[in-house]
Parts: sequence; structure tokens; C-alpha cells
Amino acid sequence: MTRLSISKTPKCYVGGKFIRSERGRTFAISDADGAFFAHVPQCTRKDVRNAVEVAAKAGAGWAGRFGYNRGQILYRLAEMMEPRAAELEAALLLTPGVSAEEAKAEVVATIDRIVHFAGWTDKYEQLLGSVNPVASPHFNFTVTEPMGVVAPDEAPLLALLLPAITSGNSVIVIVSETAPYAAIALGEMLATSDLPGGVVNLLTGFRKEMVPTLATHAHIRGVTGAVSAADRETLEKGAADSVKRVKVLANDEVPIDWAAGNGPVSSLYAIRDLLEFKTTWHPVGS
Repeated sequence: MTRLSISKTPKCYVGGKFIRSERGRTFAISDADGAFFAHVPQCTRKDVRNAVEVAAKAGAGWAGRFGYNRGQILYRLAEMMEPRAAELEAALLLTPGVSAEEAKAEVVATIDRIVHFAGWTDKYEQLLGSVNPVASPHFNFTVTEPMGVVAPDEAPLLALLLPAITSGNSVIVIVSETAPYAAIALGEMLATSDLPGGVVNLLTGFRKEMVPTLATHAHIRGVTGAVSAADRETLEKGAADSVKRVKVLANDEVPIDWAAGNGPVSSLYAIRDLLEFKTTWHPVGS
């Protein structure tokens, strides 16, 4: 008798758990040859709102950790991904037009970038914070604070979520609509890493259903990543009511080189874009 292999049922990763979409909807994805591969959860606006609640609860604990400890946890994630690099490469190869060399290069760059940002967790404060000279008897200094809940929307793996969680934010990631399986595989590695549940939440589905909710939800403090020009307009208009920070690139207007931008200056600016700054005045002298 021929044995039938057991195929995986892809699920979203929210709050440290693997979930189906709130309404049980799915959409089909194909392999590089166009053959059916799997049904992926098609998340709704309700799933986005649920993820925001989970991320908000997890955010305080993550932001309260020492930077050095966050770096240890990110490095642990790289350790979990390194031996499963072949699995991530296979997930990327489901995307039409992606070669084996390109898939391997993206996985290697992703793991290296995690290690790179792990080194920033206890260093960006010294570079972005400051002691400010003032013409009065006060001690004036500026420190950084995480924004809170951030919603990135980026490439399947490379650059996914790292600047946001480096500085203590919790994130909701709307993963690649055309190539979601790599992020699903990443979610399984997040679950076995030391990253607390709820800090990173991965949702699959169609942007047209979820982007408007990301733009208008009052508890989301910032949106970053790569979107279409139409989604960028939706985000910027919707974010105006809640004074939400929007830092996105229109990927159908300017080609984005995801493998670039790993240098110290660009990494620091990427972290800075997802921080708030608090200035304190303290009287000195009589």
C-alpha cells in the first residue's frame, strides 16, 4: 500500500498560538509550477483587532526588558532559524520566479540581519538619547520610548519586523499576500524561540481587507513597511485621525532592494523611526 504523506495545514501566528482566521476563511496558494499547494487563512478585520489586543498586552513586558536581554532573545531566534534554513528556502521557492540561489541568499541575509539588530538592542539608546544644554538651572535630557503596537507590512522574510521589536515594540505583521508561506514557516520558529508570545503576530490574507483597519485603529501607534501606492494613500489618510506615524514605501513605484540597508547608519535610522522621544527637565541648584 502506498503511504499518503501528511500535508501541513498553514495557520497564522498570534499571541504565541497558531490560529485559523476568525471566520474560517482560506485562500489557495500554488507552488512555483502553478500547482495547488495549500489553503492559507484569509484573515479579517476582526482578526486584526484581536491581534492588536494581544500585541498591546504583550508590549509592556517586552518594552520593560533590558536591551541586552532583548538582544539575547533575538540572537536565540537566529539560532533557531540557522538549522532550519533549508525549510525557509523551500518556502521561498514556492514563489514563481525565485531561484534557489535567490532563496538561499534571502534566508542567509535574514538570519544575518537578526544577529545584526540583536547587537543594537543595548546601543541605540546611547546614540539617540541625549543630555541637552539649556540656558536655565535645569538638567535636561532626552530618552527614547517604544511606540507601542506597530504594524509592519514587508517582504516575505528579509527585513521583516526587526527594527520594531529591537526597540521594544510589539508588532502585527500583514505578511506577503503573494508569498505567505515563508512567514508561516517563520512563525513556527518564533514559537520555539524565547520571544514572548504576542510580541510578533503574523496575519495572512488580502491587504484590501486589513489595511483600512490598520490605518484607523486607534491603538496602533505606527505603520511601517512596503505597500502599494493605493494602500499608502489609504494608510496616510486613515492614520490622520489617530495621529498615527506612517513610514512606508510604495513598492510599485520604486523597486526596493531588501538586501541593502544593513549598515550601522541606516539600521539606527530604521530603529529611530519607530521610537518616541521623551524630554525631562529637572531643576538643579538653588
